[in-house]
Amino acid sequence: MTVQEFLKEATRILREAEISSARLDCIILLEDALGLERAAILARPETEVTQPQLSKLNKEIAQRTKHVPLAYIRGEAPFYGRDFIVNAKVLVPRPETEIMIEMLKKLPLPASPSVADIGTGSGCIGITAALELPGAQAELYDIDAEALEVAAENVRTLKANAKIQESDLLEAKPTTDVILANLPYVPERYEINRAAGHEPKHAIFAGEDGLKLYRKFWGQVATLPQKPQFVLTESLPPQHNDLSLLAKHSGYTLVTIQNLIQVFRSASS
Repeated sequence: MTVQEFLKEATRILREAEISSARLDCIILLEDALGLERAAILARPETEVTQPQLSKLNKEIAQRTKHVPLAYIRGEAPFYGRDFIVNAKVLVPRPETEIMIEMLKKLPLPASPSVADIGTGSGCIGITAALELPGAQAELYDIDAEALEVAAENVRTLKANAKIQESDLLEAKPTTDVILANLPYVPERYEINRAAGHEPKHAIFAGEDGLKLYRKFWGQVATLPQKPQFVLTESLPPQHNDLSLLAKHSGYTLVTIQNLIQVFRSASS
């Protein structure tokens, strides 16, 4: 079977399964299987796909028809220009979360800042912070030991200055300049897409209004012996007002909002 023949058939199969990115997904899987750049694949549609390659590709296409996230099939996902190892134990990094890194980089932080990533999952936020901020030290916290295994592997692979620790949100009482928190915030009755249905539910849903964990989080912030100068959170825009009130009760004021991200500053700093 040639590349052109595979692309035509596999794209048809995925479209029938209602995969909106059918052709692109097929091209990406071809890149992995053939070890070739996209331009080379598309420039030579007559290239033969070997039987072992085809067997692997057919299994992957079968998985994708069930709406298994492409990132889980490939075992990696991009975030802020880097590839992170992912599996079904962690959420797939979202492009909209990259704004948190952009906002972090604009803050007036000390030289060699310390950053805590709460509910780290794959570690993509905290690791990226450590790599993007000169001299930064990141601490990655999660209650899920299996998620922390993924984060630890990403720390090693990307050679980030980051430490791993199991903790129920801020239970470990980190001493840090900045806290980054992309906690579960989806209301329990909220309808998610079929791909997200394959991701760990405890990393997506958080009570009737989606703020169950953020209430606990801000309560813990209020009791920290040494409070961070800044706290950055991600949530749905309709939740922003309630989060601002929670932050205010914990001694923080809203600095700015961009899309899903809010930046809070300690009132004492």
